[in-house]
Amino acid sequence: MNDIRAESQAFRARQMAETENARQLAALHLACGIDLKTALSAAPEPRLRLIIRLERAIERERLKGMRRHWTYDLNRHIALKQVLDRLRDAGLPPRMVASPAPCRTQKRRRRPKAPPKLY
Repeated sequence: MNDIRAESQAFRARQMAETENARQLAALHLACGIDLKTALSAAPEPRLRLIIRLERAIERERLKGMRRHWTYDLNRHIALKQVLDRLRDAGLPPRMVASPAPCRTQKRRRRPKAPPKLY
């Protein structure tokens, strides 16, 4: 009985890993036009350029989310972040790892809030 349970858990884990990989593959290809397999097997210099490009794509997704744009997709954002983590962990030398892009906060010109209504 334990043998069947172990096999089912291994099957479930394998299915989840394949689903996650497919999600990341699709998000990376749709957002950046990059093939995940070639990105993971790339030399350090091209991989660093891909990481920088991917960071910019994640930043664009984040800005879409903050502005509540209708094309924003949280699942795509998460998948792109997971791909970025995979690319960073894929064996770049420590001195070549790209640091996260600094957050550019701009002061927005907003009109002041209306006073509360008194009934």
